Amino acid sequence: MRSVRQCSRTACDSGAVATLTYVYSDQTAVLGPLANHAEPHSYDLCAEHAERLTAPRGWEVVRLTPDFVQSGPSHDDLLALADAVREAGRPRHRAAAPADRTVDRPVDRSVDVPEIGRRGHLRVLRGEGG
Repeated sequence: MRSVRQCSRTACDSGAVATLTYVYSDQTAVLGPLANHAEPHSYDLCAEHAERLTAPRGWEVVRLTPDFVQSGPSHDDLLALADAVREAGRPRHRAAAPADRTVDRPVDRSVDVPEIGRRGHLRVLRGEGG
């Protein structure tokens, strides 16, 4: 399975497997596993460019992992995704509002707030003021 993010090197269309960041104050280039999110001051690299990385003279390269291999989602990732899809597909049952409001107990606001719209899996609820 290909990574959604591509290598930052010009004209490289390989999937990213590592993230490169620079610590300018220490003159250090840090090469680690692919970050969860793309950051503006980091560079995603494919396995080939990660292996061939060199730093300017006087700089140190810190490799947090020796080998960078492109990998797809793990078995746990796929199970979590399947569970989320199943949960999203289940019909939602609304709990009945308590009949007696004189009892001193916390009130579930999700029952009291009417749904005024829906877009996909998101619900629009009426706010406190309106």
